[in-house]
Amino acid sequence: MSAQPKPLLAADRVRLYLTLVPYLLEHGQVSLAEAASEFGVTPEEMRSMVEKLTVIGLPGDSGYWQQPQEMFDINWDLLDEEDVIEITNDVALRRVPRFTAREAAALLAGLQMVAAVPAVSDSGLVAGLISKLSRGAADAPAEVVVAPSAVDEVREVVARGVQEGVAVSFTYQAPDAEPTTRTVDPVQILITNAQWYLQGWCHLRQAMRTFHLDRVSAPQLTDIPITHRGDQVPEAFSTIADDCEVGVRVPERLAPLLGAFLSPDDVSTADGVVTARLHMADPRGIKRIAARFGGALEVLEPSVARAATREWAAAGLALYRSPGSAD
Repeated sequence: MSAQPKPLLAADRVRLYLTLVPYLLEHGQVSLAEAASEFGVTPEEMRSMVEKLTVIGLPGDSGYWQQPQEMFDINWDLLDEEDVIEITNDVALRRVPRFTAREAAALLAGLQMVAAVPAVSDSGLVAGLISKLSRGAADAPAEVVVAPSAVDEVREVVARGVQEGVAVSFTYQAPDAEPTTRTVDPVQILITNAQWYLQGWCHLRQAMRTFHLDRVSAPQLTDIPITHRGDQVPEAFSTIADDCEVGVRVPERLAPLLGAFLSPDDVSTADGVVTARLHMADPRGIKRIAARFGGALEVLEPSVARAATREWAAAGLALYRSPGSAD
């Protein structure tokens, strides 16, 4: 004589109900015997559980279920005549939160930027997420496209160094300095204002440093294991030996737009004008900051920063000149 199954305790029933509904929604029509076998209960217990689903639902205004569409419902004819379970009303379980078109566009733009990361570009992960976000938006996402540059050799080698746990060697051309050969324990890759940086332990300087990847060339993997992975990395724009200071002048009302670049220790104000010294890995990067101010920011020094900003502005102005116009 086969042993009788133990009666279900209240806690066991709750756990079963929490998994039963998703199971039934996923499988559509399921026989009583199949469902009972899947959940380790008798067909009679499974029938009783399914029938009780019809008194479970969303509470009304006073804590009671008032509308038929606010409760689960099943195909009673199918259950009574063929012993088959089918849920016909799922009480909003399929009504998942939706992104607005603007939210989806912002996330899609971020994912397209991430696609430039070597470890991600070939995985297919981004493509799958982009597809899901497009389907999950309440409306069609806005036509926002971020076109990341192709994954170049520098980013590829640096990313492999991080993944394989070995140091990388490269030539680094700091502004207004002779090229140097660096061997670096890569810790992380940082993207700030669409600029790529490597942060890691520099064997030459014997300290953590931040390197602008646009200044890196001839990268190579070494067989030197990383030994400083757990060291604290510097702030992106902290004052270190390889950083440069850029002097700028800007109206006081616009100074907050400098954001994280602005340090109270390097600022002076007189007659409504702020003079500040910004710490930057590459002083030529000031041209992108200056472009935000529409001519209101003046670059004071060094000369390489002034020249880069002037050339940037001249190139932008040239785009507005019609062909054949006089200088």
